[in-house]
Amino acid sequence: MREMLSMIVVLTVLTAVSGGLLAVVKAKTEPQIEEQVLKFQKAPAIKAIFADATNDPIKERFNAKAEGIELQIFPSTLADGVKAVAFEAKGTGFGGPIGLMVGVNIDTDEIIAARVTTHSETPGIGSRAKEDLSFVGQFAGMSMASNFGTKGQGGEIDAMSGATVTSVGVSQAAVAAQDLYKKLKPEIVKQMN
Repeated sequence: MREMLSMIVVLTVLTAVSGGLLAVVKAKTEPQIEEQVLKFQKAPAIKAIFADATNDPIKERFNAKAEGIELQIFPSTLADGVKAVAFEAKGTGFGGPIGLMVGVNIDTDEIIAARVTTHSETPGIGSRAKEDLSFVGQFAGMSMASNFGTKGQGGEIDAMSGATVTSVGVSQAAVAAQDLYKKLKPEIVKQMN
């Protein structure tokens, strides 16, 4: 009995020390990881969406909060004077989460462009959502009030051949972007003025 109690105490101490070390490592590396995600995943998508920006959306980013939601917003002024924002929303594909960066004209509530930022989809099949811009290009010019579902779901988006689950995941991310935009637009406009 005494041996069992000493084993329980030793395991508890080891678990507590290991957990504490993991928490410290996470806290120390989290800012670096966030910076790498920004640099290698979000920034290329933002630069593609706002190719003619007259400002630096990445440097001018801010967080918008409303209804218990907090979202990183990348504001932009385009060459023609249009005020726009980009932000990332998530959907679920075949291999896991899919990130979709959506650029929106805040005056007309129309999508300027969209780009897939992250995914775990099958190379050559579902990964085409990021590589083949004709798929995400369908979102450009659509109102934020549009039905972003795939045509198989009664929506307006043509699914990629052979990658239906991925297409639905990107559509889910676009629907999530609609919801986020609707809830956060007043706060976004307030912070941009």
